[in-house]
Amino acid sequence: MTSPGRDVEFIGMIGTQDASETRPPQGPLIDTEYTTRFARAHEDAGFDRILIGYSSSRPDGTQVAAHVAARTERLGLLVAHRPGFISPTLAARSFATLDHFTGGRVAVHTITGGNDTEQRRDGDYLDKDERYDRTDEYLEILRRSWSADGPISHQGRHYRFEDYTPGVRPLRPEGIPLYFGGSSEAAYRVGGKHADTFALWGEPLAETAEQIASVRAAAEAAGRTTPPGISVSFRPVLAPTEELAWERAHGILDTIKSGRGKAFLEQARHHIGGTEPQNTGSRRLLAAAAKGDLHDRALWTPTAAATGAGGNTTALVGTPDTVAQALLDYIDIGVTTILIRGYDPLDDAVDYGRHLLPLVRQELAHRAARTALTSAGSN
Repeated sequence: MTSPGRDVEFIGMIGTQDASETRPPQGPLIDTEYTTRFARAHEDAGFDRILIGYSSSRPDGTQVAAHVAARTERLGLLVAHRPGFISPTLAARSFATLDHFTGGRVAVHTITGGNDTEQRRDGDYLDKDERYDRTDEYLEILRRSWSADGPISHQGRHYRFEDYTPGVRPLRPEGIPLYFGGSSEAAYRVGGKHADTFALWGEPLAETAEQIASVRAAAEAAGRTTPPGISVSFRPVLAPTEELAWERAHGILDTIKSGRGKAFLEQARHHIGGTEPQNTGSRRLLAAAAKGDLHDRALWTPTAAATGAGGNTTALVGTPDTVAQALLDYIDIGVTTILIRGYDPLDDAVDYGRHLLPLVRQELAHRAARTALTSAGSN
């Protein structure tokens, strides 16, 4: 359980082009002005971080992060990263350098890779189990490269080097936060061992609680005394009334099915290597959708089914009050980070900042105040 009043981190997600499952791409693939506007909208909305995604055909995330950092003041940057395509020592220097130039705003989101076809586009021919074994070794080296006092050597199954001297370390003594995504047993094992925050996609509460328990068990098995934080991702659909929110949700679903976002969806399917996902996370979302459209307070799954669940595609539908309460339901079972993005990406980010984030933070502040009063009264 998350303790009453505990701070919760809010993460958004940006792209370099105006596009989504409901709209065709607008402008060039790397639209520098749009990228800046998108990032600043998240900073103004009060998000703690933004995720910069990864695929074999997307712009390089570290360079996008550098562009954004130069045009924002406090916004954290969560850069998606696939282990295995560059050496871990080089990655350690790259992220540590970026961390200094951004004033300590960098975090790394580790994606081992859930589809063989997509991995091979960047020259990776390991199978899934081997990829997770490599990620385990990679993250161990990454941590050592950030913290070692002197030269280090390593000889493992996937990496070997001698007398590497870390010349640049992260700005903060505690290093760079590591996030980790996945929903398979291998992901729990490796992420439970290494992650500061373990990221899940938005499933019903019961299934999410089961995954949290699996991550914590893996962390305990790895000898950790403090488990990773837990991130869950959603696509909130807000409106002033419940009726208008559901009208908007069904309009979004109809637009997805109409094919207006065909180019975006084709890119997502290209990312997962076809129409049938190999990765466990997408399969779990499709399984939840097969059980029913509406789960718990506000979780709506037809958007996942309509898109093939090629990412975080389940919605939370309702008024800001309803969706805020739904997010608090997840916080109550142990979620520490909320990643949200909209089907109308930039405008939704603005709306979340105006109408949703303040409600969640206000309730958490009230809980903290009640806990403090209770503690004071018992002393």
